[in-house]
Amino acid sequence: MHKHKRTFDQAVVTTVVGLMLIPIVATLVYSLSSRWGATILPDGFTLDWYIKLLSDQRFLDAFGRSLFICLSALLLSVVLVLPAIFVVFYYFPKLDKVMNMLILLPFAVPPVVSSVGLLQLYADSEIALVGTPWILVGTYFTIALPFMYRAIANNFAAIHLRDLMDAAHLLGASTTQAFLLVVLPNLKKGLMASLFLSFSFLLGEFVFANILVGTRYETLQIYLYNMRQTSGHFTSALVMTYFLFIFLLTWLASRFSRGTHS
Repeated sequence: MHKHKRTFDQAVVTTVVGLMLIPIVATLVYSLSSRWGATILPDGFTLDWYIKLLSDQRFLDAFGRSLFICLSALLLSVVLVLPAIFVVFYYFPKLDKVMNMLILLPFAVPPVVSSVGLLQLYADSEIALVGTPWILVGTYFTIALPFMYRAIANNFAAIHLRDLMDAAHLLGASTTQAFLLVVLPNLKKGLMASLFLSFSFLLGEFVFANILVGTRYETLQIYLYNMRQTSGHFTSALVMTYFLFIFLLTWLASRFSRGTHS
């Protein structure tokens, strides 16, 4: 009975995975084809589309801008969120329930509504933020906040924070020293997993980037949107390059996540 159920479950999972892989494989083959018309298979295969993509300075600049914004937002998240979670768990543990509600606010407000509100807020401001990368860093911080808080909070709950701090205090360490030398090393895997997951999510964000900066600061997603009218082979190569990069980040995040729970 259990054997038949296991076989059925495996068949269902295999079917679902196979269906999900069909468009990915088709896009990969199309990006490698020299020409593919009204035939089952392409006329030939080539790497010219990938060479053209990776030699396009506009693509490299857009990719670099996306990396800069995402890494800046994640750095800001670590600097602000990590000490805040420590304070909540060590000094005010009852506030964890309140924080769990607050971090859901970025998902409660649609990005289009948030973008319009930010445009109205900073349109007449003396600080020119609209059209600059700095407004994206701030908005990306709010997007990454739920992922960062939840992953790191779970790690804090798993390491028995108060016992570690009490032991460090008994050995003569101050609270700051205990946090930096004892607590922080125990959070390394959980922190890295949350960073990889947040980064892969932020790299694919389009709505904020399109409305708040657009072509004035062309990110990877804006570049992909602007190149949609070019050759389908070229855009397929772009999509596959992006997909493989995100797949690598997700795989690394899963490895760190498994290491955290082991």
